[in-house]
Amino acid sequence: MPKPGISIIAPAYEEAENLAALVAEVSSAFADEAHWEFIVVDDGSGDGSIEALGALQRDYPQLRVVKHAARRGQSAAMCSGADAARYDWLGFLDADGQNDPADLARLHSEMVKAAGKAPGMMMGHRQKRKDGWLTRVSSRTANAARRALLKDRTPDTGCSLKVLARRDFLALPRFDHMHRFLPALLLRQGLHTVSRPVAHHPRRAGRSKYGLGNRLWVGIADLLGVWWLIRRGFKPVIPEEIPHDE
Repeated sequence: MPKPGISIIAPAYEEAENLAALVAEVSSAFADEAHWEFIVVDDGSGDGSIEALGALQRDYPQLRVVKHAARRGQSAAMCSGADAARYDWLGFLDADGQNDPADLARLHSEMVKAAGKAPGMMMGHRQKRKDGWLTRVSSRTANAARRALLKDRTPDTGCSLKVLARRDFLALPRFDHMHRFLPALLLRQGLHTVSRPVAHHPRRAGRSKYGLGNRLWVGIADLLGVWWLIRRGFKPVIPEEIPHDE
């Protein structure tokens, strides 16, 4: 059974040059936490990422590595990390260094302090984005279409910084690209999300894996599928057990 604490999960595809700095920054951001782990899910990389992570594990005992034999995508990597997680909170961030782990620690702290009044998920809203113009344009277009159709009231669902209960994540339907629709999927479960401003840094090394083809056009098809899924959903209820008459 999961224990009190947080499992931080970073899907990674060919980010070998960014891993050392990422692990160091996550370790620094969560150094004051009593119970935490950092799970990097290597999504079939062929750039030496596994070797780099193996070397880092000698210096960072909280680092765990999950490997996909072939590339399966960000959503599958997030699900693999959640399945492997040992703690009852999940925290997600990108492996490219553009997210600040200190922001993730702040979101987690706010969720824990809120206790029974915590939202279903707390997530980041990137300020002064450092992406290229094509990424920014496609992201704005996709966000506008998603908000209009799904009514999820989320300004930046593409921000990877997210904190939610492991049990709530595991209850969600799984499909490719589900990570783009977590606020709407949680809303379908009767939960709501809260967004907080977070920093956004330039990519340290390597290149982005996203562009117009696999972010905007594919996202439109996914959007229609999620819209259908929400329309066919039902309000969650707690079933009542009828006592057996002796």
